[in-house]
Amino acid sequence: MPETVSSIFLFVPNVIGYARIILAIVSFYYMPSDYVKAVFCYLLSSFLDEFDGYAARLLNQSTKFGAMLDQLTDRAATACLLVTLAQLYPSYMFWFQMSLALDIVGHWMHLHSSALQGSNSHKSMGLDSNPIMKIYYTSRPCLSIMCAGNEMFYSMLYLVHFTEGPFIPILGISLVRTLLYVSAPIMAVKTLISLIHLVDGSIRLASIDVAERSKSQ
Repeated sequence: MPETVSSIFLFVPNVIGYARIILAIVSFYYMPSDYVKAVFCYLLSSFLDEFDGYAARLLNQSTKFGAMLDQLTDRAATACLLVTLAQLYPSYMFWFQMSLALDIVGHWMHLHSSALQGSNSHKSMGLDSNPIMKIYYTSRPCLSIMCAGNEMFYSMLYLVHFTEGPFIPILGISLVRTLLYVSAPIMAVKTLISLIHLVDGSIRLASIDVAERSKSQ
């Protein structure tokens, strides 16, 4: 049976993507008033990110639409959470703004340069790729830990504004603050990777310019 535009929209990984969007919107709605529902929906949306890629590979339903949907959902969700954090921690607003800008610009530059180079996916890394980027996108555990740790840090930073959560006597610290501190180094590395996205994507985009200009001369 031939595939149509409608059938692409109904691919299992894309349906999972729609569920992620709905959960994220519910989370945004509750962020000012109900931190339990907000964090639950936000983390569940992030958790489902692990399954859309798995479903795409298992069912042979990888699509450019799905890849873009996944990227935009990730960027928009993190951006909206950072907007909320800037309100909760106004003295750190500049750093949240920088994190938001770097996350969006870095990933956009990488995605756009990959598309112009004819890559089937922004995760397709050639032998000449930046070694850090190559590890990031070819090692599934690395990618999962980086993304999960980054979302955990910002989610716990949001949550600790309202509650410390259960106290852990053996550690002498609350569960929420423990998760916040454990995920902080991962967030820092993920931010560095966003910067590498920007630099690597810029270099590859400029290389395309060089190749195109040399052909026209």
